[in-house]
Amino acid sequence: MGEADCGAASSASTSCFVTGATGWIGSAVIPELLDAGHQVLGLARSDTAAASVAALGADVQRGNLDDLDSLRAGAAGSDGVVHLGYNHDFSRMEAAAQTDLAVINAIGAELEGTDRPFVIAAGVLGLASGRLATELDVPDSGAHPRIAGVQAAMSLVARGVRSSSVRFAPTVHGSGDHGFVAALVGIAREKGVSGYIDDGTNRWPAVHRLDAARLVRLAVENAPAGVALHATAEEGVPTRAIAEAIGRGLDLPVVSVPADKAGDHFGWIARFFGIDALASNAVTRQLLGWDPVQPGLIADLDAGHYFKN
Repeated sequence: MGEADCGAASSASTSCFVTGATGWIGSAVIPELLDAGHQVLGLARSDTAAASVAALGADVQRGNLDDLDSLRAGAAGSDGVVHLGYNHDFSRMEAAAQTDLAVINAIGAELEGTDRPFVIAAGVLGLASGRLATELDVPDSGAHPRIAGVQAAMSLVARGVRSSSVRFAPTVHGSGDHGFVAALVGIAREKGVSGYIDDGTNRWPAVHRLDAARLVRLAVENAPAGVALHATAEEGVPTRAIAEAIGRGLDLPVVSVPADKAGDHFGWIARFFGIDALASNAVTRQLLGWDPVQPGLIADLDAGHYFKN
């Protein structure tokens, strides 16, 4: 593959269009792509976002997820698309999923018949219950409204698009994280204890942000059409171990919270923190040679940056 190739199927690739370019994962994917010799066009909905995209070294496409004309233009002028943008407001899940489906359909129409890569974001939570989830598992269409977008992206394979999905761990960690683990740290500070639910043996997959970004780049370059990939460097970290690391970091007691009290203690995150969600990465490693090298979740917590503010 040539140094400037965005996708393995294109011999004269020049750029990758990235939605969610200023997000937690997107802002790591852009440098990863640039460092590998790709050009990047990042979606930006504001002057501030545009400045951030430019500071990362990418070109700027002004627009947002509701601006389908801008999305079509970005896709049409690029040799591959990475779709990471999503509204994670849990109070508007249906609306967010409908927007996501419209985005995928609009971009897909521009890529149809080109064999260009189209990498979309998904998740491993809820993929399997009581067993190890693998890349070969197919999510239940009723598990989350967002599944409709994943299905739409995969249907594009039959129309000449090299679609793939990267299923991210619920915990994409690293310095600057403002997701689930940062929320748990905030709850521990507020409550004065670091809690886990029941015996804390349920497990969360985890991946460092930089390892996740590398997987996205590998998917753009070489993922076969129609595959699901797992950005899960660790198959499952016991939630009690997470609580204990937070307790060490904040010098707080570590306590068990009964399941029937979890909602009161943890709020919105209780429904996620109580899930046992093991997820393998064996197929992903085999397909793309992905080898996570960054610190694991507990080591990242013990490094202290989650507790500086």
